[in-house]
Formats: sequence, structure tokens, C-alpha cells
Amino acid sequence: MRLFRTSSGIIVEDGGNFRAAIADWDTLINSADLAQSLSGFEPCSAPAPAELLAPIDGQEVWAAGVTYKRSREARIEESEDAGGGDFYSRVYDAARPELFFKAPGHRVVGHGSHVRIRRDARWSVPEPELTLVINKRAEIIGYTVGNDMSARDIEGENPLYLPQAKMYDGSCALGPCIYLSREPLPDGTAIEMRIEREGAVVFQGATAIRNIKRPLSEMVHYLFRETSFPKGCLLMTGTGIVPPNDFTLQGGDTIDITIEPIGRLSNRVA
Repeated sequence: MRLFRTSSGIIVEDGGNFRAAIADWDTLINSADLAQSLSGFEPCSAPAPAELLAPIDGQEVWAAGVTYKRSREARIEESEDAGGGDFYSRVYDAARPELFFKAPGHRVVGHGSHVRIRRDARWSVPEPELTLVINKRAEIIGYTVGNDMSARDIEGENPLYLPQAKMYDGSCALGPCIYLSREPLPDGTAIEMRIEREGAVVFQGATAIRNIKRPLSEMVHYLFRETSFPKGCLLMTGTGIVPPNDFTLQGGDTIDITIEPIGRLSNRVA
């Protein structure tokens, strides 16, 4: 079952059939009985791509860092000159995960909208990430596709610049929907990314969620330890796809990230 947030309301897809759902997003995803809350609504048309909004309202987006070995290697490379490489090696092996605030709901863009690169950055990349949808009771209710836009040169200059490298207007994209499931996704679930520039593919890569070092439930446990989320939250789980060091995004690039059975998140760089 997939849940779409659109400009005309909330739409549920179940087995190829579409139904309109309760209008209030925050109430819906925090329902004690989500399946019951989604039942009994009238059939409707499938949402048009232009109608899709990011699947978030009053929630916050957080992110976990250095959860893949490839990400650990990239962070060490980018921060070596600043003396911060050892930090990333340590956090990869530490009991406590790296967790950071990524975006409030109003800064998140959806499928088909524009992401941005910072004007004061020289080296920017997208980070394709499986993203957990978590209700206020710390229960994983589903999954979406996330793009954690990052300025690698700013983070590499000094690890303390992480907020500026990660948190700015147009730095977070989610969509196209929420794949509702209380069951874990199979370990072999693939994450694929493709970047096109002027009609040509300039980068593509893939990984599988089995390469995430930490259990997803462990990340959620740490996130909720001393922090409450009255409307729920979303947690990006890190990236295992990193373009080569000589690659940087440019305006006009198109970023496609696919995670089945969730779908494809596509954004153009403004």
C-alpha cells in the first residue's frame, strides 16, 4: 500500500486501486490503527505527477551519517586535510550513531520539484537514502525515498560545518510517496541513482540496504532517546552511493533515485 500527499488531498494506492483518504496528514500517519484509518474511502483517479507533494507536513527530517562503508571512506577523503578523517572512522565503529537534524517540513521538496546547490559551495552531490517514516510512538510505519543534498567541500573543510553543508533551502527531497509497511524491507532492496546532464548520463550507481551497518531499529532507538516527536518524524538512513571526487552537480542536472517498491524520486537542480 502506498500513500500519496497531493495538492488535492491524500490518496491511497492499494493493489492498483486508488482512494481518497482522510484530509489531515499528521493525524493520519499517527493513527493508532492506520489500516482502519485508511479504509472506507471513495475510489478516485491516480495522482498526476504535477500534483505530488513531499510526503511530510508537521514532521521533522533527521539523518544518520556514516552508516555505509562507502560513506565512511568518502568522509575520510574529503576531510583528510582538515584533520577530521579520524572522526568518521570512529563514528562508523562506535555504539552511538551520528544523527543530525536535516530539515523542517517546509524546507522539503517533493517529486518533480527543484533541489538546490549552495552558491558558496564548489563541490555538491546528491545522497540517495532509504528514509524511514516514524510515528510519534517511535514505530516505523513505512518508507520513502530521500535525497540528502550535500556540499562536500564545506563539510570537508571542517566537520563542525556540517549544518551549513547539509541544511539550506532546497537541500532535502522526499517522495514520491510513503510505502506503508510495518515489516522490514528485504535486505536485497536496491537503491539506484542516475544523474543526467543535457540528455547524457553523467553518473549512475547502486547499492543495497543490506550494506547499512546498523539495524534501522537501533537508529530509531537513539533518535527517540531524549527527543519527542509529537507529529512523528522521518529519518534518512545514510548513503552508500558516492560519485567520484571530481564530480559536482550543476544547475539543470536531473537526479533520479529509485527504491522499489517505493518508487522513483526525480528532481532537477535549480
